[in-house]
Amino acid sequence: ASLHQHVERREEKTLQQQQDPPTYRCLVLTGHGGYDKVKLQVKKGLPALAKGDVLVRVKACGLNFADLMARQGLYDRLPPPPVTPGMECSGVLEALGEGVQERRVGDKVLVLHRCGLWQELVAVPANHTFLMPEGMSFEEAAAIPVNYISAYMMLFDFGNLRPHQSVLVHMAAGGVGIAAAQLCKTVEDVTVFGTASASKHEVISQGGVTHAIDYRSRDYVEEVRKLSPKGVDIVLDPLGGSDTQKAFNLLKPMGRVITYGAANLLTGPKKNLLAMAKMWYNQFSISALSLMQSTKGVCGFHLGYLDVESELVSSAMSKLLELYGQGKIEPRVDSTYHFEQVGDAMRRMQERRNIGKVILLPEPKKEEEAKKEEPKSEKTEETKKEEN
Repeated sequence: ASLHQHVERREEKTLQQQQDPPTYRCLVLTGHGGYDKVKLQVKKGLPALAKGDVLVRVKACGLNFADLMARQGLYDRLPPPPVTPGMECSGVLEALGEGVQERRVGDKVLVLHRCGLWQELVAVPANHTFLMPEGMSFEEAAAIPVNYISAYMMLFDFGNLRPHQSVLVHMAAGGVGIAAAQLCKTVEDVTVFGTASASKHEVISQGGVTHAIDYRSRDYVEEVRKLSPKGVDIVLDPLGGSDTQKAFNLLKPMGRVITYGAANLLTGPKKNLLAMAKMWYNQFSISALSLMQSTKGVCGFHLGYLDVESELVSSAMSKLLELYGQGKIEPRVDSTYHFEQVGDAMRRMQERRNIGKVILLPEPKKEEEAKKEEPKSEKTEETKKEEN
């Protein structure tokens, strides 16, 4: 009788599962503000597949500076809240939409998309996915799309990096910074100046930075000039404001500054109006005539606006995956956080404590981990109260 009851119970459970719609966990930006504005939610059903789409079971997601800015309402490529952020992830294909020929269920892929990837299941166009090479982990895969494509296109497409040139990389211990230093090593005799706090110098020097500069205690312009009086050939500028002018002044004739961010805007968990005003006031501006006379180039790069240029992006990605296969690039994962810990993940990046990529994991936190971390999460609640 007990066996019969057991079978019945199992059948009931199976029937219940068939009747219950599937669910998936996702992170939702509920409004603009502090770390607590990104909340974990559970959605019912499956994301709808349009023609040419694939359904991906997400294993790891990348956290980017743009996500921090989006939380404060400073990133224009993210639709208004409530919205799921996330521009990159990795995972396994679970279903194919109509007309998809070049992918198979079970394929392991990297994904680059405008937003919406911080969830367990995502529906994205097949041409926004790229096959993961053998031996690549899901965490590594989620660390590649945004940072490495940005660094690659800025250095090689805009920067036209050649042997014996010099490059200044700001935030050299961040995702783009580490990618840029590794890519510079693929070209003969490139000198890389990298700014980062002193505690990160050993790691960035191992990663390809020739001269590490502590921007907190030194004037980076003076430090570069000491070693290279004529300046540098390329500056990657994620800072904006007055630093873009400094970058332009540091260029040799025929040098290029590529501006790709506004990290100077991020001074704390919430929007800082004074920093915004200062940034606007110090915004770099130059006339066409002065630009011509200086014989220098100014470029702007924003991967978020290249989402429709799939051929450009695919070309950069295929070259990057080739370099990965040759062992010439290796994503550095700084830390991994479960979706439940997204506030801690954002705080780590915003306080510039990361060296490399901060990764989010959709899978629920195991109970043992949760127990171990209870004291830490209580402390986080207190600091949240202080922030609010």
